[in-house]
Amino acid sequence: MADIILVTHVLFVFFVVFGLVATYLGYYLKWRWVRNPAFRILHLVATGIVVVQSWFSVICPLTIWEMSLREEVGSEIYSGSFIQYWIQSLLYYSAPEWVFIVLYTGFGGLVLASWILVRPNQFKKK
Repeated sequence: MADIILVTHVLFVFFVVFGLVATYLGYYLKWRWVRNPAFRILHLVATGIVVVQSWFSVICPLTIWEMSLREEVGSEIYSGSFIQYWIQSLLYYSAPEWVFIVLYTGFGGLVLASWILVRPNQFKKK
């Protein structure tokens, strides 16, 4: 179960990061789906959750749940945030928490800017 949560977490991170990349790339490549209001709202909310959690030093509930399950079965667990752990594990890079807060906030700013630069389509009225 912990591995399923880990995969879900990776997919969430993928959606947040590559959702923004796709939005800007889609603007230049004329992809109509990047203007889909449901996609854009979901992406904005997901990004907003990450930014607010970083401001308040809240560890993601998915991380807490995964670690709890791993601890129950005696598996090795990690401390801190999911992203900090994997960046350190994959890239051998460690940074203070404030660096991630700045990065997440800047990323959130780019997502907000995308609402101006790549305006979503209006919801259709019936």
